Amino acid sequence: MRARSTLPLLCSLAIISVDPPALARSSLYRGRAPRPGPDVLYGAPVVAPRLDALAPAVAPQLDVLSGAAAFAPQLENVGVWTAQPILVSGASAYRAGEFLYQDFLYDDHGAAEAPDPTDPRAGGNLFSKPDGTYTYPTDPAYANDAADLVELRLKPLPDATAFRLTLNTLKAPSLVAFSIAIGGAAGVLRSFPAGANVRAPADLFLTVHPAGAGMVGDLVDAATGQPVGGPAPLVAVDTTRRQIEVRVPHATWDPTGQVVRLAAGVGLWDGASGHYLLPQASADATHPGGGGAAISPAAFFNVAFRYAEPMPVVSDPAGTTTGPAWWRDKGQGEALAAGDLNAFHADVDFAKLAAAVNDDMPDQPGGVPQTGPMDRILVSQFELAQGADFSVNCFPASVDGGAGCPGQYEGQLQPYAIYVPRQPRPLRGYGMTLLLHSLSTNYNQFLGSRNQSQFGERDGGSIVITPESRGPDGFYDSYAGADVFEVWADVARRYRLDPDWTAIAGYSMGGLGTFKLAEQFPDLFARGQPTVGFSADDNLVASLRNIPFLMWNSLVDELVPPTDYEPTARRLDSLGYRYELDVFTPSDHLTLAIDDQYAPAAAFLDLTKVNRNPAHVTYVVDPALDYPALSFVADHAYWLSGLRVRSTTPPATGGHAQGSIDALSYGFGVGDPTPSGTQVGAGTLTGGNLPTPLVYTSQYQTWGPVPSIPRARRLDLTARNIAAVTIDVRRARVGCSVDLHVDTDGPITIALGGCGRAVKAGGA
Repeated sequence: MRARSTLPLLCSLAIISVDPPALARSSLYRGRAPRPGPDVLYGAPVVAPRLDALAPAVAPQLDVLSGAAAFAPQLENVGVWTAQPILVSGASAYRAGEFLYQDFLYDDHGAAEAPDPTDPRAGGNLFSKPDGTYTYPTDPAYANDAADLVELRLKPLPDATAFRLTLNTLKAPSLVAFSIAIGGAAGVLRSFPAGANVRAPADLFLTVHPAGAGMVGDLVDAATGQPVGGPAPLVAVDTTRRQIEVRVPHATWDPTGQVVRLAAGVGLWDGASGHYLLPQASADATHPGGGGAAISPAAFFNVAFRYAEPMPVVSDPAGTTTGPAWWRDKGQGEALAAGDLNAFHADVDFAKLAAAVNDDMPDQPGGVPQTGPMDRILVSQFELAQGADFSVNCFPASVDGGAGCPGQYEGQLQPYAIYVPRQPRPLRGYGMTLLLHSLSTNYNQFLGSRNQSQFGERDGGSIVITPESRGPDGFYDSYAGADVFEVWADVARRYRLDPDWTAIAGYSMGGLGTFKLAEQFPDLFARGQPTVGFSADDNLVASLRNIPFLMWNSLVDELVPPTDYEPTARRLDSLGYRYELDVFTPSDHLTLAIDDQYAPAAAFLDLTKVNRNPAHVTYVVDPALDYPALSFVADHAYWLSGLRVRSTTPPATGGHAQGSIDALSYGFGVGDPTPSGTQVGAGTLTGGNLPTPLVYTSQYQTWGPVPSIPRARRLDLTARNIAAVTIDVRRARVGCSVDLHVDTDGPITIALGGCGRAVKAGGA
């Protein structure tokens, strides 16, 4: 039966997910200001409490919930829908009388045919190519994302069965369609209607497509293609929430008490022909590309119920080139190329739905995974536009930061990879390890790798996260950097974390990001471990006084040669900081990734906790790297805050206008350990994927014992191009009567937090 009517939304009441406050409070820093990291880590943008000379004598405690979690319209429930989304991709669950399937984001790549020679992604995803080859028409209405399935859910009602499909992008409902295969027996394939060129087991097919000013639903017999008798399905389109709801009356089809097999696919619609729009070799304004020479290419860009999508295999570079799984679309691409969706289906138990059984089917096939590697969905605070813009190239401008690049993936829903340890959660909570992806790769670079699991299973167990950071080349600046901390905040709302057990690591661009974020926010991290990376600005390395670093680099690296990483190591060495540089040979840029043996790096990260209040703080301020509109501002470290440079004029020699501050508190009664001086060594990395061990030479520096000094209410301050700073005298252990010894190159105002006192030095 074909629908000619539209279903009204029954209720305007929105059901919005609520974060568990107690869990969030215990998972991030909760103490005296300034809190470590950018405000975006702690939720929605907030105005930080004042901690200056006019503040009360007792500084406030900072609550992690000072900002609310972000809200996305795609996840909003209206009318009959109440179940909370899963937000774990490739999983299903029974919740509140509804059956839900959560798909992967930005995986709408269709069949694996021949690449579109005009593919706009080609330059940016060199090491993260999709398996499917489809590209969208170049008309902006498609936004490179029009058939990207976010969720498919269904619910039995007293007189009908309701389906709701949510898309990541829905700018023009007249351009998209989807079909659901209902019933059928495994291996008995029927052809989807409307020229989809795909088959699946089915008794019935429900196709929802544009018609006139709206959308309609056709329910046909799978064997004959004839309309099913009875009342027509009713369709409603909500462009704000990017949701399409269809109700099939029980008088037409009644699954009550049955277990029903379902399969589904989403594609584009050709209004002129009244059929699915098929890809040609190259996209143009009205036709998708990537169909190669296929005579009857599949119409679907995205398929549901993909519970066993392969993960990338980092040890098989040839295989990841010919059959990549970086976007979790390898199974989809192969199935659509064969025109056979037999493998992708859900068996939905309508008796469980009628009984409103809640069952996430934890760690079962098709259910929600609880531990190990998985992909999750972030609700970001920021949406620049719907869909993706592959004309955006952040590289190379973002390498040095300050470029303000928005990234290619502009929507509010963003994907990230997470590893949850398989061992029992430590009493104080999991550790948190950032593992940042490389240039031209994506969030699944480490999914299923030993790099990910060895970091995750070390000691008591650390959660490991790899954000997408809105594209392949953001260098953790601007939106790419903010995304890292939004993901961290999301994980803190969902898992209990030990806020003091945190580390940062990354590969290539992620190695640069390891330096950048640790330099900007040193009081967030206990240790850093960049692989084939370096600091993009060695001036900022001074901020790493209290973070030991283990650098892994390659001698013969075509992308990050010794001329890049050796100056960073020399800077660490000359500052007297703790570090180790291991240089592997023979080894190129990808050798360590393919070998995938990170046990020594995991041992280095170990259980070390962040020292929130060190006696000696050195920090470099670079306002060019700040984005106040994103709550991504680095103007504080440890017990120093409110840092403001005096001059914003960049130096004549190039680079950014920066300021530096060095503060030594005598209130702790400890001095600086004596550096060991440059040491050398050698070693062998064994147990990896490569047939021979990897040999390396080491250059390193350690610290001797921490010496005691007479405890005093004294603070030595050296400032260069700093106009203002606030000192939390309580955290610095010096009190309001502190004896300040100031060395400055110009006027500076030093506010003593909570003391009602400010000191000016360096002239008027």
